[in-house]
Amino acid sequence: MSDMRELYQEIILDHNKRPRNCYVMNCANKSADGHNPLCGDTVKVYLRIENGIIEEISFQGAGCAICTASTSLMTESVKGKTVEQAKDLFDEFHHMLTGVAAEQGVELGKLQVFEGVREYPVRVKCATLAWHTLNAAMKGEEKVTTE
Repeated sequence: MSDMRELYQEIILDHNKRPRNCYVMNCANKSADGHNPLCGDTVKVYLRIENGIIEEISFQGAGCAICTASTSLMTESVKGKTVEQAKDLFDEFHHMLTGVAAEQGVELGKLQVFEGVREYPVRVKCATLAWHTLNAAMKGEEKVTTE
């Protein structure tokens, strides 16, 4: 295994074992529930958006290592960003997982650790569940599913 692949694996395992921003946010002004029926992942994303900026984000859920790590890294990546920036980041992340970003040279920072997921199409839904849930919450929708 290459050094970079090992590093990516370590980051995913770390965020799975010690997810960041994993708590129920009592002051949320938006939230949504997400479900991946294929593997049973569930996630609830809480947002506190003020003046179009994601001031605070957290989550609760149960899922596989890819889902939990993706949710944890997502919360770190979008906190402090505008809603539009978060939507753009989701698009770039999704393109990376579907192979489009590699051709466009999109740079995603820490989120790049999920690039290898595209080799396992069934796991793409695990990696994107939180992002779809984030989008639903930003739109004011209460539930989303990957099916």
